[in-house]
Amino acid sequence: MHFVYPSFLFALTVLAIPVIIHLFNFRKYQKVYFSNVQFLKQVQEQQASSRNLKERLILLARLLTLFFLVLAFARPFLPGKNTVATGKQQVISVFVDNSYSMQVLNREGTLLDEAKRRTKEIASAYSINDRFQLLTQDFEGKHQRLLSRDEFNDAVDAVKIGPQSRTLQQIADRQESLLKEQWGSLRSAFILSDFQKNMAGRQPVKTDSSVRFNLVQLRSGLVPNVAVDSVWLLSAVHRSGENEKLVVKLHNYASQKAEKVPMKLLINGEQKAQGLYSVDARMEQLDTLSFSGLAQGWQKGELQLQDNPVTFDNQFYFTFNVKQQQSVLLIDGGTPDVFLKAVFDTDPFFAAKRVADGNVDYAGLDNYPLIVLSGIRNISTGLSQQLASYVTKGGALAVFPAEDADLANYKAFLQSANANWPLQLVVEPERVETINLQNEVFKGIFENLPQHPDLPVVSKYYQLSASQRGENLMELLGKRPFWSVFNSGRGKVYLSAVPLLDTYSNLQRHALFVPVMLRIALLSGHDQPLFYTLGQDENIAVPPFRSDDKQVLKLTKGNVGIIPDTRHDQGNTRLFIGDQLQDAGIYDLKKQDSLISDIAFNNSRLESDLSYMDPAQLKLDFPQAAAVLKPGTASIKGDVADLNFGLQLWKLCIILALFFIAAEILLIRYYHTGKKVFSQSTTS
Repeated sequence: MHFVYPSFLFALTVLAIPVIIHLFNFRKYQKVYFSNVQFLKQVQEQQASSRNLKERLILLARLLTLFFLVLAFARPFLPGKNTVATGKQQVISVFVDNSYSMQVLNREGTLLDEAKRRTKEIASAYSINDRFQLLTQDFEGKHQRLLSRDEFNDAVDAVKIGPQSRTLQQIADRQESLLKEQWGSLRSAFILSDFQKNMAGRQPVKTDSSVRFNLVQLRSGLVPNVAVDSVWLLSAVHRSGENEKLVVKLHNYASQKAEKVPMKLLINGEQKAQGLYSVDARMEQLDTLSFSGLAQGWQKGELQLQDNPVTFDNQFYFTFNVKQQQSVLLIDGGTPDVFLKAVFDTDPFFAAKRVADGNVDYAGLDNYPLIVLSGIRNISTGLSQQLASYVTKGGALAVFPAEDADLANYKAFLQSANANWPLQLVVEPERVETINLQNEVFKGIFENLPQHPDLPVVSKYYQLSASQRGENLMELLGKRPFWSVFNSGRGKVYLSAVPLLDTYSNLQRHALFVPVMLRIALLSGHDQPLFYTLGQDENIAVPPFRSDDKQVLKLTKGNVGIIPDTRHDQGNTRLFIGDQLQDAGIYDLKKQDSLISDIAFNNSRLESDLSYMDPAQLKLDFPQAAAVLKPGTASIKGDVADLNFGLQLWKLCIILALFFIAAEILLIRYYHTGKKVFSQSTTS
């Protein structure tokens, strides 16, 4: 047997008090003289041995009462395998899961409310001199310091739901990072969560054996939940007044089919579509919503589901820009290309600007979604470097070599852009044999493709290398590339095997040339993603704009506003928001009073899957956890105390002390030691 407070055993000296009272409180007999026994009605004889037995039993009851009271204050316990040493200060790290799934209701209220209450019960199981660390999904800097028990309880009350979702390994690492600094103290860690399956990593959690981890699993009943996982628009470029089609991916996270879930689409606060949707259990489903009537500018979209009782994922936000015009830059060797000019003059949506290769404004290249090179014999080193950087950052580049192209120069340029290059001129009559209808360039161009279509005719062409893996848009006989596309960073390079000259081919006069070039231009837009995810996307690219060091960018939504860290890299602007944003919604990105773009942020859908790990799986994923507690209606303070000190015996001592107090009362009241000798009535 061990004691939490062994020094309190010195109080056993109080056992001498009832012994002293017993020794100095002997009853002395006194002689009484009677003149006549006729006045004595009744005489009892009291035996000394019986009297002594009663007094000794009372003395024993008093001694045992005091003995067990002293033991109760000394906190005796039987140590177990995880019992910590007594008498040393302890440092306890407690993680409270405040992710969105903790908003689910159970009989105690929300899971977060129960987690707060259980956290305080854990703290009450420790000494007032012990120190605590509070940790949440937010990983805030203020949660890195140690707190007293009162400060800890105040910090627990301030915990609110947040968008972050961490794995068990990340949580354990964060707790250890502070506890490892507390040398000389006993270190323990608690994780209170619903332990969704998404918290498990690919490998079991690895922890330091010097830190004792305990898991407290909070559970709710099975609840249905349907959410919008993602959306995308079928149109690459959005024009004013045109019809738009939005593809919505619905996900049913429950184990039963969702029937007729209402959903409606709002654009700029105006309802554009609605419907009832049924999704099979644990399945995904795609649905397409059509809408039109959009004006120029940024569009704020919102999908609303009516799906109770889980409501944190019932909204999904997205934004896109309806443009008035799209810019295209045409760079030539000094002679304007009449065919390219004619292509973009067919549609007023495109604003084509022509410039000679020696007069290119390098700083303004990022303002053009598409750049077309044609008829340039020798591409300068500066232009080559700027175009390679432009493509890597997401631009689209179309290249039509010159008739007298410097092949070595083209090789150096196109290699830097991760594309193939012209090897040699082949003078041989050819015909384009096939076109790649699976490529996105040809989607929507043909209503009905003839069995034997009229394809471009070739007189001579440049043989292209085969070092880079690209995709052929058009092929000559024998699958030789005629027009190819290559991915380069986040952008694309479209390389033609012929110049736009009649002496090489009739490509520039063919009926396919105009729709293909317009389609390439439409696919080259600098559109930002429709949405970002809180807690995951911290690095955000924004549309190019001109700024100086004195102009500050702000993200605002209603009364909420932040100033993100802004970095400019080779004409590209990126925002780093970290954990500054906590609420989903659509934020305005402004430079002073001018709007640059609207950016949508959604909550992570990892929290939407309300599937939980069972205790067996928790032990597999967290093998070094000392215990997995599943609290019921009672307090877990006793369970935590048992984990720290083994089997607690102080309650038994209190019960025994009360028992001997009752025994003393019964002895005094009902234990009689006298007996009658005789009884005589008096007579006159």
